[in-house]
Amino acid sequence: MREQRHYYRRQSKRPKTTAPVAAIGDRVPLTIRKLGVNGQGIGYFKHKVCFVPGALPGEVVVATITKVHPRYLEGRIHRLRQTSKYRVEPRDSYAGIAGGFELENLAYEQQLQFKRQVVFDALNKYKPHAYKKFAVKPTLPSPKQYGYRNKAQFQVREVDGHIAAGLYKANSHDLVEMKDCAVQMPTTMKVIRTVTQLIEELHIPVYDEANHSGIIKTVVVREAKESGQCQLTLITNTPKLIHKHQLITQIQQQLPSVVSIMQNVNPGDTPLIWGNQMIHLAGDEYLTESLMGLDFRLSARSFLQLNPYQTETLYEEAAKALELNSHDVLIDAYAGVGTIGLSLVSRVKQVYGMETIPEAVADANANAQLNGINNATYEVGAAEDLLPQWQSEGREFTALVVDPPRTGLDRQLINTILKVKPAKLAYVSCDMATLARDLTQLTRAYRVEYIQPVDMMPQTPRCEAVVKLRRR
Repeated sequence: MREQRHYYRRQSKRPKTTAPVAAIGDRVPLTIRKLGVNGQGIGYFKHKVCFVPGALPGEVVVATITKVHPRYLEGRIHRLRQTSKYRVEPRDSYAGIAGGFELENLAYEQQLQFKRQVVFDALNKYKPHAYKKFAVKPTLPSPKQYGYRNKAQFQVREVDGHIAAGLYKANSHDLVEMKDCAVQMPTTMKVIRTVTQLIEELHIPVYDEANHSGIIKTVVVREAKESGQCQLTLITNTPKLIHKHQLITQIQQQLPSVVSIMQNVNPGDTPLIWGNQMIHLAGDEYLTESLMGLDFRLSARSFLQLNPYQTETLYEEAAKALELNSHDVLIDAYAGVGTIGLSLVSRVKQVYGMETIPEAVADANANAQLNGINNATYEVGAAEDLLPQWQSEGREFTALVVDPPRTGLDRQLINTILKVKPAKLAYVSCDMATLARDLTQLTRAYRVEYIQPVDMMPQTPRCEAVVKLRRR
């Protein structure tokens, strides 16, 4: 931020002062210059940056200060003095209140441009080798901007004397009840509403954060795009689930689309949603989804992209970046249940994959068997350990695809990649900052041919990107 840099340079020549430029509750005028990485508007008050959720570039607002930090302010819109021509009416009344709808008031074409700009901003921050020459392509739009999310993961609490399910307000544990949600697949919301009503009717205690008591904490629903079938998981504070049989019976009678009912036990006060203990309650233990002509068995905790209408586009972009042929041996790192590697297996000689979660590896190998695939195998372990081990065993490989979590690549894995140097490398990223950080190391041995942003989550600031790297 140029204004911030100039401000701090000027301040260094002035006497230091501890007087705050604003206090909580003050109303200040702001011109919004840009959007931050989390989709909030950024303006400046007396040279101090102020983040305002829901404010758009070019708008002039009066903001009420909600938090004061040493180097920045936070605020909320009190009044719009000048409105952006790209502002649209959100479909969800809680857009701007709960997370997951941060850009719902911004025209979709501008969302796509913002997500491309996030890539540029991350590159400018970390400055990997020759980053100014990187070709950053226009963001690929999602075929559906609403009704695309195949998974709902809602907290369940008692609110004003009744049972409510929804998401928390930003930076709080204040629940925002959501009976409808425009970005979710409709069936997921129908299941959430019905199960929440049944919990209330059967008087099943829900979790009380103050006392760490009660039973049901979270309701998770995943819907298969092709079949419309759903898997329901109840995340509970204890293994005991009172009125379990009545609940299951009513779910089966009222929700025939639910073909799998699971329970996950996650006791006590913890920031983690999922616990380690899984209990099969009724129906199948897995949900089956179809992708790129293959069937994938998904256990309750399996990772799958949230936008199935755009997932094939993402994987095709990975294939395009790798330029695969029938002689290639592909390594599928951070493999999950094998969705990327198995989707590309028909284009290569062999796929080897690895994942640190044993259940995911079991799913990946089962998915290979389910689809009659005999040239793909998955093993338990970290890529940074298995890659050199496989190489020492004489396994030759020509291509590597990595799809890490938001934390990016493990440092040891980067060192392993730089040592092994597969000829073809595709990096699928869900976090542009950690991607740019990792490219500062990878560009020691690879050149970036292009970065292709892919919009997997419309109405949010989140974006995926596929990077084509070629060994120098």
